[in-house]
Amino acid sequence: MSRTRILSGLALAPAAIAAVLWLPTPWLAFLAAVLVLAGLWEWSRLTGLAERPPRLAYVAANALLIAALAWGAGPGLFALKAAALAGALWWLLALAWLWRFEFAQADRNRYRALKLLAGSFSAVPAWAALVWLHALPETGPRWALFAVMLVWATDSGAYFVGVRLGRHKLAPRISPNKSWEGLWGGLAGAALVALLGFPLLGLGWPQLPLLLLLTLVAALMSVAGDLFESLMKRHSGHKDSGRLIPGHGGMLDRLDSILAALPVFVVGKLWLVL
Repeated sequence: MSRTRILSGLALAPAAIAAVLWLPTPWLAFLAAVLVLAGLWEWSRLTGLAERPPRLAYVAANALLIAALAWGAGPGLFALKAAALAGALWWLLALAWLWRFEFAQADRNRYRALKLLAGSFSAVPAWAALVWLHALPETGPRWALFAVMLVWATDSGAYFVGVRLGRHKLAPRISPNKSWEGLWGGLAGAALVALLGFPLLGLGWPQLPLLLLLTLVAALMSVAGDLFESLMKRHSGHKDSGRLIPGHGGMLDRLDSILAALPVFVVGKLWLVL
C-alpha cells in the first residue's frame, strides 16, 4: 500500500467517523448526497458519456430523485426503506451481470443507458439506506457507522491478506489483483467488527449470530460492488474512476463497496428484526 494512500486514509477516516457519529441526520443526508452525486459524476464517464451537459443532466436527475425521497420519506421513512429494497434487488441482478463479463461491453447507446440506470440503482438506494440507519432512535448513528466500518474492515482485510497470501484469483478478467484468500481475509475482518461492535448497537449475545450472518452477507455484497465498478472500468478502459483522492483514485473508487453493502445491510436488518 502506497504511502500516499495510507496518509489519505488516515486523514479521511476520522472525518468520516465524526460526521456519522455527530452530525444531525439532515446534515449527514446532505453530505452523503454530495458524495454520492460526485460518484455518479464519475460513473457517467465510465458509461461513455464524454460531453459535460449530458453528464450534468444525469447528476441533476439523480439529485432530484434524492430530494424527492428526502421530501416524501413520510412516517416511518417508508420511502427510504422502499428505495433500499429496490437497491438490494438490483444488486442481485448485478451479480448475474458479473458472471457475463461481455454483457453491455460494446459502445452503444442502449448499453450506455443501461449503465446509467445501473449507476442510479447503485447510488440512490445506498444513500437512502444510510439515512434510514442514521435516523434510527438512540443507536442510529452507531448502526450507520457499523455498516460503514464493516465495509472498511472487509476492504482492509482483503487487501492485506491478499497481498501476503493471495494465490488463487477471484475474478481475473474483472480485477486481476483480487484473490480468494483476500476474500476470506475480508470476511474475517468484517466478522471481527461484528464481534467487537455488537454491544455498542444495543444487542445482546443471543442476537450476535444473526448480526454475524448479516455482516458476512453485507461484506460479500461489498466485494460485489467493488467488482462491479471494476467491470465498468474494464468496459470503459479506465484504471480509476477519477483523481479526486490522492492514492485512492476517484470518489467512486471509495464508495463502490459501500454502495452495494448498505441496501443489503438495511434490508437484512429489517428482515432479521435487529
